[in-house]
Amino acid sequence: MRIAIDAMGGDHGPGSVIDGALVAARHLQLGLVLVGDRTVIDAELRRHPGAGALEIDVLDAPEWVEMAESPAVALRRKPRASIRVAAEAVRDGRADALFSAGHTGATVMAAHAVFGRLPGVDRPALATIVPTRVRPAVLLDCGATVECRPQHLVQFALMGSAYAKLALGYESPRVGLLSVGEEESKGNELTREAHQLLKSAPVRFIGNVEGRGVYGGGVDVIVCDGFTGNVTLKISEGLVDTVEGLLHEELSATFGTRVGYLLSRKAFRRFRRRVDYSEFGGAPLLGLNGLCIVGHGRSSPKAVRNAVHMAARLTEQQLLSSLTEQVAHAVQPGSHPS
Repeated sequence: MRIAIDAMGGDHGPGSVIDGALVAARHLQLGLVLVGDRTVIDAELRRHPGAGALEIDVLDAPEWVEMAESPAVALRRKPRASIRVAAEAVRDGRADALFSAGHTGATVMAAHAVFGRLPGVDRPALATIVPTRVRPAVLLDCGATVECRPQHLVQFALMGSAYAKLALGYESPRVGLLSVGEEESKGNELTREAHQLLKSAPVRFIGNVEGRGVYGGGVDVIVCDGFTGNVTLKISEGLVDTVEGLLHEELSATFGTRVGYLLSRKAFRRFRRRVDYSEFGGAPLLGLNGLCIVGHGRSSPKAVRNAVHMAARLTEQQLLSSLTEQVAHAVQPGSHPS
């Protein structure tokens, strides 16, 4: 198995990206296709004496999309940008899956253009695993499709349900629609229409879920448009950072609280693992005819390692075949499910 890596992506690339990818390659005996400026990648590989024993190909792509660039403009101006070359490596059979911690918009656009969509899917969705009080849940879309129609949310529900079965082992995932109230009459036109369609969709739809219920554990798949999902995810990340900072301040305030912290370190480490995005590493871009894992821009080597692990695991589990089977026959492009 080979995983294509957009080595130039991310706030800390290419160093952190290559560091994490090499750890994953050693642990899982994977092949890597590192895509980016060959001079830069070769210099990074020289920092790792054991890299020569790994199966690594380097594809030269001297251009890449900066985080502040418009993805559409950048991809037009840079047709051989690293993210596009990496996606083409998967399409052409040189790799089995793609990982990028670079510009999310550029990654989505490049993967969409190169892979194409699965039958029955109109728009792709980023599916992020989020912690809850009971067990992890899937939140989608988290930023791939900002403007949605009701039938798109139904397709997200179908894909999210299939992904929860495969990745999390849930036999019959409970699907909820993120809205401003639990009643089906609440929300905007998009959520009200989607609610009616989801009631007759082939998923275990339990109704609307409010923002306060996202992490309560009462739902396994939370469906929303990409704008709402991305805001929800970013607020959650900021809240975790704030809570950790406040706890650190309070626990360091006095001698007694410092002693209490020392006695509770294991509990705090377990808490951190439950809410740390790097434990999962990335989010699969569902709905395309190719496997793409999108990482956080701030991905550490640990997050990259776990994202590459996810790409390998979902490849072995044949995620694309599962999605095709469960989605393509349930919803036809542009139509409402029956």
